[in-house]
Amino acid sequence: MTELRRSWIGTVVIDCKRFDEMLAFWKGALGYEQRDARDEGWTLIYDPHNAGPNLAFRKDPKAPKKFWWFHLDLYSTDPESEVERLVKLGARILEPAQPDRDFVTLADPDGNPFDVVETRAFKFGQRANVAGKVPTGA
Repeated sequence: MTELRRSWIGTVVIDCKRFDEMLAFWKGALGYEQRDARDEGWTLIYDPHNAGPNLAFRKDPKAPKKFWWFHLDLYSTDPESEVERLVKLGARILEPAQPDRDFVTLADPDGNPFDVVETRAFKFGQRANVAGKVPTGA
């Protein structure tokens, strides 16, 4: 019996100094379309054929941060269990669940950060404004 997929790469998040240039380049390079910007300096592009993961761009003139230029967002329909499973596999929690967020930030065994994002209220990688469970740390 095949085990159900618990998480998948939904978005690669890229911190960038030249936000407009990066956005234009990757839209043109991949033929992706742009979602409405969540706020100034943050936007997501997606594959209109649903064949590839989303790319999200975050404007940050001081990038990279102390840890990364980019990180993976793992989408999960059961983030509470997924965070627990990943911690058992060797991940550690960097930033636990917050009431105003839909993700938990973890680090792999080498310290590379990634997020587990709750997708129960998602549509094509864009979270709807609905109340839902927020992932909790293990």
